[in-house]
Amino acid sequence: MSYETLNLKTPSPVLSWAGHQLGDLESKMAQNVASLPFVFKHVALMPDVHLGKGALVGSVIATEEALIPAAVGVDIGCGMMALQMPFTGDRLDGKLKTIRQQIEAAIPVGFNENKNVETSVTNWMGWRQFKDLHRGAARLEGKALKQMGSLGGGNHFIEICLDEDNNVWLMLHSGSRHIGNMLAQYHIDTAKELAKLAQIELPDRDLAYFVANTPEFDAYWRDLQWAQDYARFNRKVMMDRLKRIVEQQVAGGKPLQPKLVVNCHHNYAEKEVHFDREVYVTRKGAVRARENDYGIIPGSMGAKSYIVKGKGNAESYCSCSHGAGRLMSRSKAKKSFTLDDLVAQTDGVECRKDKGVIDEIPGAYKPIDKVMAQQSDLVEVVATLKQVLCVKG
Repeated sequence: MSYETLNLKTPSPVLSWAGHQLGDLESKMAQNVASLPFVFKHVALMPDVHLGKGALVGSVIATEEALIPAAVGVDIGCGMMALQMPFTGDRLDGKLKTIRQQIEAAIPVGFNENKNVETSVTNWMGWRQFKDLHRGAARLEGKALKQMGSLGGGNHFIEICLDEDNNVWLMLHSGSRHIGNMLAQYHIDTAKELAKLAQIELPDRDLAYFVANTPEFDAYWRDLQWAQDYARFNRKVMMDRLKRIVEQQVAGGKPLQPKLVVNCHHNYAEKEVHFDREVYVTRKGAVRARENDYGIIPGSMGAKSYIVKGKGNAESYCSCSHGAGRLMSRSKAKKSFTLDDLVAQTDGVECRKDKGVIDEIPGAYKPIDKVMAQQSDLVEVVATLKQVLCVKG
């Protein structure tokens, strides 16, 4: 057992896999969530836990008959995808720079959109439900269409990695782009307005919630599921492009069959059964890790990443961490590190090495090895990856 029960004196206990004492602000945030009347059994904190909005990033919150939109967050369905390719790293020798340039040309990053929309995108089944989304989303269909297959910014990335046996893995991290963000904001605002009208006292306004079997809850649940589907398919569209680029370089364009495919969310909510009760489970920066579920736990740019298999730990609501977790804010990282630091810490990785990505320097993140050591009861490691190429959002 690697968790501890925090001494917070809340109606619902807080179990922490962090392995260290939480800071005052982190403790307060955990206490706020655990004091809500609809929290089921306990709150679980993952090893990479850190400050978020309303709830800690790295929280697993099971609730009965209620959902907190801000706990899910604004990048609905953000997550990871990885493919194990059927060849080894020697096939990439001398080709990484060309591959990176082709990725950057084929997959928009930051605020950029696709200039052309491919057939696989226009044929996505989800567009049929677009008209049913929150009325504020009606004007965003064109943008959502053009952003499908785009990476976004911040800590989103595309990588090519090698495992311990020199097998090649393709990996990427992204979510539901602008449309998911806007849908989340609409519902967060509605929840706050309802709490104000009902004069509900909350420990934090960002913990405003919807109650099940109300029109507002139903509307949020519908939009949430749609955005999660968008995010999952967005990753697949990008991965298909990445795979084609790599196949062109190593196999003359011949399609290759991956040995393993993993596509998992880490900012989302689902209905699940835990402790013989059907509840809503919100994973805010956490990955589902039921027995034999495959998951992805990335380190920072320049550090190891892990493909894992879940152990189905009931106390964690069958969950594990979603990454290393930030050690410092982006602004602090920019002040603390130099361009020379970035170059040194990403040695051996084909990637951007300029001031625009200093906030993503490995030193701004918690050591991934420590994070992994804290969750040996949650997951087993299937493969340990080290990136040789990284494209940042």
